[in-house]
Amino acid sequence: MSFNLLNIASSGVRASSELLQTTSKNIANVNTEGYVRERTEFTTMVDNQVGRGETYRLLNEFAQSQLNRDTSNKSFFDQFITEANRVDTIFSEESNNLSTGINSLFNNVQEALNQPSSTVARSLVMTDAQSLIDQMDRLSGIVLDQKSIVNEQLEIFSDEANSLIQSISTLNQNIAAVNGTNNAADASSTYNERDKAIRDLSELIDIETLDGPNGEKLVFMGTGEAVVMQNGAFNLFSMTGDPDPNFKEFTLDVNGGKAVPLEVDVSKLKGKIGGLLAFRDDILVPAQNQIGQMGLAIADAFNEQNKLGMDATGQLGGNIFNIPTVGAYAYQTNTGTAGMTATVEPGKGSELPASDFIITYTGNANEVSIQPIDNKGDPLGQPSLADISTGVIDSSTITSGESFGLQVNVSGAGVEGDQFQIKLNSDAASSITLATGRAEDLALASPIRTANDLNNIGTATISAGEVTSVTSGGFTSTPSLTNGEITLVKTGNANEYQITDNSGTNTFTITPPAKGMLSQAGAPFDTYGYDFDIEGTPATGDTFTLEFNEGGFDDNRNGLKLADLQNGELVRLNVETTATADNHKTFNQAYSGLVSDIGVITGQAITSGAAFDALAQQSEAWYESLSGVNLDEEAANLLRFQQSYSASAQVLAAAQEIFDTLLNAAR
Repeated sequence: MSFNLLNIASSGVRASSELLQTTSKNIANVNTEGYVRERTEFTTMVDNQVGRGETYRLLNEFAQSQLNRDTSNKSFFDQFITEANRVDTIFSEESNNLSTGINSLFNNVQEALNQPSSTVARSLVMTDAQSLIDQMDRLSGIVLDQKSIVNEQLEIFSDEANSLIQSISTLNQNIAAVNGTNNAADASSTYNERDKAIRDLSELIDIETLDGPNGEKLVFMGTGEAVVMQNGAFNLFSMTGDPDPNFKEFTLDVNGGKAVPLEVDVSKLKGKIGGLLAFRDDILVPAQNQIGQMGLAIADAFNEQNKLGMDATGQLGGNIFNIPTVGAYAYQTNTGTAGMTATVEPGKGSELPASDFIITYTGNANEVSIQPIDNKGDPLGQPSLADISTGVIDSSTITSGESFGLQVNVSGAGVEGDQFQIKLNSDAASSITLATGRAEDLALASPIRTANDLNNIGTATISAGEVTSVTSGGFTSTPSLTNGEITLVKTGNANEYQITDNSGTNTFTITPPAKGMLSQAGAPFDTYGYDFDIEGTPATGDTFTLEFNEGGFDDNRNGLKLADLQNGELVRLNVETTATADNHKTFNQAYSGLVSDIGVITGQAITSGAAFDALAQQSEAWYESLSGVNLDEEAANLLRFQQSYSASAQVLAAAQEIFDTLLNAAR
């Protein structure tokens, strides 16, 4: 009896001791991050002894997987909102408001119209033009700085993710080594460490886990790519820039870099890395492209209109802005010797969309395709085809589609499949400069003027005339009209006029109304690059003249057209469009749209982030309800196990006393 009692008491003390150890371990690790509380359970008494105890981790794997998913989503929006809020604040600052600079520039153009011969008024226009350039350069520089910061953070996060992947793989091997052995119960800290590494990895990317052999955990990205596999195998992340070394792409190296890296679908990537990439692709890239697009559209429109006027020195107008030329980025797989540079084709700035372009050699002789791409590199619309036999791609060499306002110079020879990426908008955003600082170079006057003869007896008048080109042959470099003064006389025949200049005399009949008289007069008059209308009813013999506007410095007709550029819809919205679509906006509308888009995207992210933050908190509470250490519960267990230990010790003492009594009785 005493022997059985001794065995019972001894096993009871041992069991209570194990229970106390488990409870003490839980209490000691209450503040240990990633610790999963443990429980020791015993089988029923067999042969008067407490059965073997088994210690296991209290873990709901479904709750753990849900927590990892919600952690990835929460981290995605936390990172995105942190970055987006900063840019949203910058673009909302009044000092960075491009609309203010644009309005100031055109307001001073209006002031100069009131005093066309005033050097001071012209100087204010040039000063504001420089201020606008500085403002665009500042905004563009801020965006470029943010892109550099994103690249640095991506490098740090990818290194951190690689370290965690390697750690999970090593811990998997350690767990597999003790799985199924007597040491398995002692490996709980290794399991905790692995689960903690998986949880940390879920903050960087979204992941899914599967149970592998021998207690291993196989880890996959949410997009399906494997990162931790069986038997210690793993894949690591790398950051490469092809073709633009400053635009890092997120790839997954396979087989230690011996195989072709896998491209990761960043649009489905979550976690901090996904948040950074989404911020770059959804905010930074569009912002940089739209700033550059607006700058190029303003500069091109202003240059082209200024060249149609006459400046304060009596010369034909020139460029006010220097439009930069950027180099194209060649893909690493190219095998040809071709190289490319790109700029805006003069007069085509309004056709330039806020996108990048891929130019590909098609394999046909001297043919390339031009494909606009969105902020994620996906194609927009249908590609255009161009003949590059002259070494130039512009509107005159397009054989199918449109040129998108590009002018590309090609050198060397490409082979089929060679590709180049053109980032004209983003690369040019901070490179626009003033072509001149001279106030006299602002061409406010028109280079032509018209007059009605004083002896006219009809009611007709000649319009002021409009210049559409100064390079088509109508002007000399002196400058003057190539063929001198034009005289137009109404003949006695209905709708018939006689036109005369140094090139000779021609009689022509117009199609009423009398619009575009030189166009209706035919060669060579229709090639002069300027034209006029006759309004009203002329009498036979009424005479009208057009001559060079020599000394007409108080004229502001071209200045009116410069001022009207502010209201012109010159900024293209979309690559794809229809004949009836409103596909262009004014400069102010375009900038307001940019600021609004950033604000809307940021606001939507804040709303979504709040929702996923609440989900993450719920998942955390669900997970912790089972796996977290509850001090109140552990304190109650501690008291209960202390009492059971004391009781078993009392039984042990009683058994010892009985055994001693029996020994004494036998002496």
